[in-house]
Amino acid sequence: MPMSSSQVRVIDPVLTEIAQGYRHVEHVGHTLFPKVPVSVSGGQILEFGKESFKLYQSRRAPGSATKRIRFGYLGKSFALVQDALEGQVPREYLRDAAQIPGIDLGGRSVNSTLRALSLTLEYDQAQLATNAANYDSDHKVTLSGTDQWSDGASDPTQDINTGKEAIRTSVGIYPNTLLLSAQGFNALKNHQSIIDRFKYTSRESVTPEMLASLLDLEQVVVGKAVAFDDDGNDIDIWGNNAILAYVPTAPSGMEDPSFGYTYTMDGYPLVEKPYYENNAKSWIFPVSYERVPVLTGILSGYLIQNPA
Repeated sequence: MPMSSSQVRVIDPVLTEIAQGYRHVEHVGHTLFPKVPVSVSGGQILEFGKESFKLYQSRRAPGSATKRIRFGYLGKSFALVQDALEGQVPREYLRDAAQIPGIDLGGRSVNSTLRALSLTLEYDQAQLATNAANYDSDHKVTLSGTDQWSDGASDPTQDINTGKEAIRTSVGIYPNTLLLSAQGFNALKNHQSIIDRFKYTSRESVTPEMLASLLDLEQVVVGKAVAFDDDGNDIDIWGNNAILAYVPTAPSGMEDPSFGYTYTMDGYPLVEKPYYENNAKSWIFPVSYERVPVLTGILSGYLIQNPA
């Protein structure tokens, strides 16, 4: 019987440990889609609605039946996608690095490859979270004219509070996370009403942490990532958007209600054993990442389009 690909694959345990702990500081998609492990490459998404926050009548009389509850339900199907790239370290680089103590070209090659894979995941997460078609009419708004935060007549705090209330009335809990695109963050932190709230307490520029405290949120993060297509055109990954969401800060698994998750094959990303390629006269470091971001609780999210 032929061996499966998992049986044939030889994994580099040290570099795989580096890969699984890797996180690019400017990539923030994980705040909306935290990683949870799965053991199969396809299945059904465990989605959450109001039932996950329902007030249940749990009291029972002696001898009476005990009520049963189910959290989450099987929704749309998912299929993991596998991204794979190979880092290349020319033999000449290794020779030169040997003259300088402390240079680990293998680890650096893996990290550079992981950055590329992380950027792809960030793009996938942003495409999902900023797609207005994923939200119902009560959980999105498009700002224009004097309502945009770049206009002094706008009221960004009220816009955010409206989103918070829309989530609370839908699922019974306030959002804890606000993800701002770079454009949205710049408009919000420079809005006169926001500056006025801090002018007597701080001389520093308004930071995401200050906004989180002001808006009564656990975290405010800024999506700064930019990518380039094959023609060299730049892509502002998070565009001109703001997303409010409830996401557990330390989920124990996919059973915890959340705006979204990144379903990730258990043990990934992984680094296969490096090999030497004679034709390129280089060491090759293969890296694979099998994952897919999914929306699991869209009612716990609120999209603000064109804030700036």
